Amino acid sequence: MIEEHEIVALTVDLPANGLRRDDLGTVVMVHGDDGYEVEFTTLAGETLAVVSLGKGQVRATGRREIAHARAV
Repeated sequence: MIEEHEIVALTVDLPANGLRRDDLGTVVMVHGDDGYEVEFTTLAGETLAVVSLGKGQVRATGRREIAHARAV
């Protein structure tokens, strides 16, 4: 189960928020069994979006994954 403060990856594009599949965000709230509130920030700490997402829209990240940077 994904918990607050965990880093998660998007499993879908969210064009309305300028977010793409595999962008990383931090869970700021767990909505029970319904999903999560996730904050997406730049590497400088600027918040790009805080989005309510269903469980199928994010996934936990693994120890053997590498972060990738892109301009927004």
